[in-house]
Amino acid sequence: MSAVPDPADYGITSHGVGVTIRVYVAPRSSASKVVGEHNGALKVALTAPPVEGAANKALVELLAKLLGVPKGAVSIVAGETSRNKTVRVEGVTVDKAARLLLPTEDTV
Repeated sequence: MSAVPDPADYGITSHGVGVTIRVYVAPRSSASKVVGEHNGALKVALTAPPVEGAANKALVELLAKLLGVPKGAVSIVAGETSRNKTVRVEGVTVDKAARLLLPTEDTV
């Protein structure tokens, strides 16, 4: 059985009807994917550049796809113009977010 890391170490916490995730974005990467942990946040690489909201849009789309929720359930609540962002995702539990976003022992 694979052990999932502590979601709090990756900035994933519960809020009313979903989760809040602290995210560190690395724009203009070779692929859009979750990379790991960076200073207590989930590090996400995005192919989109950080101009005209392209990286924010790509982040919302990637998280929605990975978590199996509509794009409308994902919103950036802080850090619109920063690499450090706070994202709220409705309709997802901390356990589900951890299972779908965090590496397991098998993938480390």
